[in-house]
Formats: sequence, C-alpha cells, structure tokens
Amino acid sequence: MTSSSTASKPSSSAHPESGKSDLQGSFKLLSADLQRCVSEAGYTQPTPIQEQSIGPIVEGQDLIGTAQTGTGKTAAFTLPILQRLSENPVKVHKGSPRVLVLAPTRELAAQIGESIETYGRFLSLKHAVIFGGVNQFHQVKQLNKGLDILVATPGRLLDLMSQGYIRLNKVEIFVLDEMDRMLDMGFIRDIKKVLVEVPSKRQTLFFSATMSHQIEQLAATMVRNPFRVSITPDKPTVERIDQKVLFIQPGNKNRSLVNLIKGNDVEKVIVFTQMKHAANKVVENLTDAGISAAAIHGNKSQAARIKALDGFKRGRFKVLVATDVAARGLDVDDISHVVNYDMPVEAETYVHRIGRTGRAGAEGDAISFVSPEDRAYLTQVEKLLGNAVPVDLEHEFHSDEARYSTLKPKVPGRGRSGGRGRSNNRNRTKPSNRRGRQMGGHRSGNRGK
Repeated sequence: MTSSSTASKPSSSAHPESGKSDLQGSFKLLSADLQRCVSEAGYTQPTPIQEQSIGPIVEGQDLIGTAQTGTGKTAAFTLPILQRLSENPVKVHKGSPRVLVLAPTRELAAQIGESIETYGRFLSLKHAVIFGGVNQFHQVKQLNKGLDILVATPGRLLDLMSQGYIRLNKVEIFVLDEMDRMLDMGFIRDIKKVLVEVPSKRQTLFFSATMSHQIEQLAATMVRNPFRVSITPDKPTVERIDQKVLFIQPGNKNRSLVNLIKGNDVEKVIVFTQMKHAANKVVENLTDAGISAAAIHGNKSQAARIKALDGFKRGRFKVLVATDVAARGLDVDDISHVVNYDMPVEAETYVHRIGRTGRAGAEGDAISFVSPEDRAYLTQVEKLLGNAVPVDLEHEFHSDEARYSTLKPKVPGRGRSGGRGRSNNRNRTKPSNRRGRQMGGHRSGNRGK
C-alpha cells in the first residue's frame, strides 16, 4: 500500500465508519484503528508482500524483502510498525525516535511519511520526515517535540546527528528501504555510520528491488535469522492509453498545464505531483486561470479528501491534483487525461498513474512533463515499458536542455543534482514515434508508500 500497493476494493457491505469491514488475510492481525484506516483507504485484500510480511514484523522478526515499488512494500512495513508501537506506547523523547526509516531520496521519504499519516491518523504516535535541500529549522522543531518514528535520508540524518539534534540510542526498529538505490547513490558509508549508532538489539527490516551478492553480504551484517519475502509484481498491459512526453523547464510547467487543459478535449484530469505542497500550488495556479480544481494529499483530512473526490466525480472540479499515496483506491472510470506534473521516482509508479485513464474499454491520454532533472526518471520508465515514450517537439515550451539532459535525480543534501550537465551531440538519441506499450508494471491502487 504506501507509495505502492495493490489491494481489492471493499464491497458495498464494508462499513469502516462503524468499525466493521471486510478486511481479509493479514489485515485481520491489525488493530481496530489500523483496520479502519485501511478500510477507509478503500482496501480489503492485502498484496502478497503485505500478506507475507505483516505477521512476522508484528511478531518482531527481522525481515529481508526483495520487492519493487508497485508491490505494496511500504504499507507492508508501515502497518505492522504502527501496530507494534501502538501496542507498547512509551513517552517520546526529544530527538530520539523508536523507529528509524532510511530512504534514498527526499521524494521516497516524503511518500513514506505520507503513508504513516494516512494509516496512523487514529493513533497517538508522532513522526517526522527529514531530508536535505531545504532549511532544517522546521525539521529540528519537529524533532524537539519528541517522536516515535523518524523517516530520513542518510545525509540530512548524519548532519542533524552531528549537530546534536538526533540520538539513535532508543531505536527499536530500523528500516532500510531500497538498498540497491542507496548503494547506487553512494550512501553505503553513511549507512555504516548510522549502524554504529543504533542499538545492536533491535528489529531490522531490509528491502531492496534486487538482491545482488553485495547487497546480500550487506544484509547479513544487519539482520538476525531474518524472515525472507521475494515478490515479483504482476505485469499487465495498458493498450488504450496514448502516452506523450513534453520536455520542459520547471518554470513553464504551470502555463503548459493551463494551455493543455484549456486547449484540448479534456473532460476529467488527474494531475500527479511528488510533493503535497506542490499539489496545493498547482491547484492555486489552475484556480487563478479559471479552471476548477481540488487537491488530495496526506495533509488533507479524510473528510476533505472525500469532499474533493466527490466533487471531482460529480463534475464540480475538472481537475484533481494528487500525490501518489493519497490517490490510492481512486475509482473514477471516465478520466480522460492523466498528467505527470512531476515524474514519479519509481518507474512502476508511472504505470500505476497512467492506468487511471483508459479504463472500462475507453481510450485515454497520459502526458508527462519532463524537466532536465526528471530525464533520468523517464529513462527508467522507458526501460520498464520496453519502448520510448513518444515526444511532442512542437509544444510552446519545448526544452532541448531537458530532452538531452544527463543530470541525475536530486540527491538530498548534495547540491543541485547528483550528476553533470547535458550530454554532447554524439550522445543524443532521437525518440521513437511508436506509441509506447507497457511491458511491465501492474495495476495498483496503493503504490509503495
């Protein structure tokens, strides 16, 4: 479920408001408050990784999970962690979390944090999300209030530890998410520094999309008698979706979105952003342009989300702007367009997003805005699809800098990006004019976080 899971929608006999539900499998191991959150998010059936992981984690076992975003990985550890903490409440301490979750990017960290908000909103637990690239003031303020769960990127974590704002001596559960990406991004030395500070007596949950020999060796130094889970996501195809990429500078995204919505046969549009504040800003810009829009994300109350979704279904809002976690369980059959205002961090999430349109035998359109720093994400999407996504070279705000960029995605706390600038002409490749057909991914209403 967080940033990524698939689960069956509840039947009409589910009554989450009354505490009753049709939850199945490992969801039945959860407390009433957690079951209520799962039901209200629109799920009854756990995904395979959730079914296999929730029980062992609740029981306190270490775990090694081989799973990608799109399998329900984030909820597979978020839900049982919330269960364990709520069963054993303790007084929180300033800057001393009981649970530490390490993630490689700020986007993934934020999505995990949103998952905790979504599923823990009826629990008296405090959490914070910290990452680099932003002023630390508000993050430190959260830490000083005391917290149960800390979600962090390695660089900012070590930075705030060195300043004395964080102590890891009370960590009971240590989660390492997407270890293969952490290694690729050069975080191994940072992780080893963190390992020195967390108690040796702890529960460790170790997740990676791949399990190379190097990762196996690393995992062996962190876990004890682990329970192992290995999940391969389903791979359906989405044939009726017309995909298109617009290479664009970030500052031109808003005008391009307005032009797209006003100048085309657009009926109902879902716009995806990575961050909650970005969703709010997009709604403001669309409203200023005379386009009716509403946002759903983790900072919205359940009542506000229901109101926004109902307004979208009934046509009061033409555009729904959503983060991936908040869009779980979204069931609207007549969506004409999906717009990736921000490219997703995970390639599988792209498949889940665009699958919101082209449903029930209808055709649909998926448009992705790709900035220079998003170019690497598009490359991963095209590897997953097995095709280049068609490119619109004629739109008003086309950017060759974005089209030929070799920048790596932003690495928290390491400046503007993890890589260098544009490639030379020798490395330029022309996009295929073929319509991209999915060869990977799976339908998911609850993606990774």
